Amino acid sequence: MVGLTELSGGVGGPEALRPLLAQVLAALTAGAVRRGGPVPAGEPVVIGEVVREALARAQGPGALGQLVELLAHGAADPADPACAAHLHCPPLALAVAADLAVSALNPSQDSWDQAPAATALEAELLAEMAQLVGFRPDRAAGVLTTGGTESNLMGLMLARDQRLGPDVELNGLPRSGRPRILASEAAHFSVQRAAALLGLGERAVRVIPVDRQLRMDPAALADAFAEIGWEGATPVAVVATAGTTDTGAIDPLHAVADLAARHGTWLHVDAAYGGGALFSDRLAPLLDGLDRADSISLDWHKLGWQPAAAGVFLVRDARTYASLARRAVYLNPADDEDAGYPSLLGQSLRTTRRPDAFKLAVTLRALGREGLGELVDRCHDLARKAAELVRAESELELHCDPILTTVVFRYAAASAGAAAEDSDHVNAELRRRLLRTGRAVVGRTELPGTGPGRVRLKLTLLNPHTTEREVAALLSAVVASGRAVRNP
Repeated sequence: MVGLTELSGGVGGPEALRPLLAQVLAALTAGAVRRGGPVPAGEPVVIGEVVREALARAQGPGALGQLVELLAHGAADPADPACAAHLHCPPLALAVAADLAVSALNPSQDSWDQAPAATALEAELLAEMAQLVGFRPDRAAGVLTTGGTESNLMGLMLARDQRLGPDVELNGLPRSGRPRILASEAAHFSVQRAAALLGLGERAVRVIPVDRQLRMDPAALADAFAEIGWEGATPVAVVATAGTTDTGAIDPLHAVADLAARHGTWLHVDAAYGGGALFSDRLAPLLDGLDRADSISLDWHKLGWQPAAAGVFLVRDARTYASLARRAVYLNPADDEDAGYPSLLGQSLRTTRRPDAFKLAVTLRALGREGLGELVDRCHDLARKAAELVRAESELELHCDPILTTVVFRYAAASAGAAAEDSDHVNAELRRRLLRTGRAVVGRTELPGTGPGRVRLKLTLLNPHTTEREVAALLSAVVASGRAVRNP
C-alpha cells in the first residue's frame, strides 16, 4: 500500500500524482486502441459482463491502470468522428488539464475560507459571462451550475418567487389562480421537471406549438396568454429556447420578449446549447434579443468544449436573487461578510461545489472569444456539409437546414411504399445495429405530434477536428445499416 495513500495536495502532492498520471495516460491509450472505434461493440449485457470481469480481476496497485483501461475501452468517445449522437462534446485537452488542478486541490465554493482564489475567480468569470450575453456586469448575478437542468430550475424558482412570493402556499390558491409556465413543444424536458420540483406540478406547463424547425410560434404564445387570462390563472414565466436539443432551433427572442413584457411575466431563456453561438461572429446574431431575458442558462460542456460540468446561470438583475439568500453561521457568518469576506452560498442551490469556473477561465485566457468562435464555426461548417451530403443521397431525407451544429434526417428508403410504422422501425433499428457493431453512435429523436412516421436520426457535430470525408463515411455507414435492416 506504500504510495497509494499519498495525498494530491500540498508541496508533495504533484510528485505523488506524477507516476499515477503516467499509469492513467498509458491506460487511456490502451483502452482506446482496444475499443478501436467510437463505442465498444456488443449489446448492453455483453458490456456489463466485461465490466464485472474487470472488477473481479482488478486488485491492489494495478487496479488504477486496469480500471482506467476498462473505462476507456467501454467509453462512447465523443472525440471519435463517428460518435455524433448527443450534445456531449470532446473536451479540450487544455480544459482537462485545468480540471486536474481543481481535482488535486479540491476547493469548495460554499465558503471563502475553503476557496479564496476560486471564489474571486468565479465572480470575475461571471462578470465576463454577463457581458457576453449583453447584461450589465455591475447589475447581473449568477453562478456555475451542473448544467441546463439545474439552471432552468433556478430560473423558474426565481420566476415563481418574483411573481408569487417565496412563501406562497400553492394549495391555498384558488384553482383559477393557479400558476402557469409557458414553453414550446421543443423545450427541454427539465422545464416540466422543474415545475414538479417547485410544487407547481407538471401540468402547470402550457405547451406552445412550434414550426417545422421547432421554433416557438409567437401567435400561439399570444393565444396561450389570452387563454390563461380567461381562466384567471397566473403566468409565472415564459421559457424560450435558444438551441433546441433536436434541431438547434432558436425561438424568436424579441417576439417572445415583447409578449412576456406585455404580460409582466418573467422571461427565462434556455441557451444551454445555443449560447455557444455567442463566440462566433457568424452565428451570434441568431441570439439577438438574449439580453432581454430575466435569466439565462448556458452550458459550456456543449459548444464550449469543457469537461462536464460547466453550466452557467445568469440573472439580469441581482436583486431578483434575494429569495436564494441563506445564512449558515459555520459558512458565512454576518460578521465575516461585514469584515470583507465574500460568500457565494446564497448564489447556488448546492452547498459543496467545486470551482468549475476555473477550466473555463483558463480556456478563455488561452483561446479568447475568437479562438472558441473558430471552433464553433468549424462545427457549423461540418453541419452544413452534412446537410448537403444528405440531400445528395437518394436514400436519405433531410428534415430541415441546420441552424447550429445538428443535422436531423432519416433513412427515407424505408418509407418508400411502406407504412410509417415500418419507417420508424427501420430508422430505430439501424441506429441500434450501428451501436451493436461499434461502428457509429447516431442520435434518435421524434418530431412533435402523434402517431407513426415521426422517428428521425440526428448528428450532433461537436468535434471541430472531424473532416468532411469522415462525415461522409458516417452517413455511408447509416445508409449501409439501413439497407441491412430493410433487407436482412
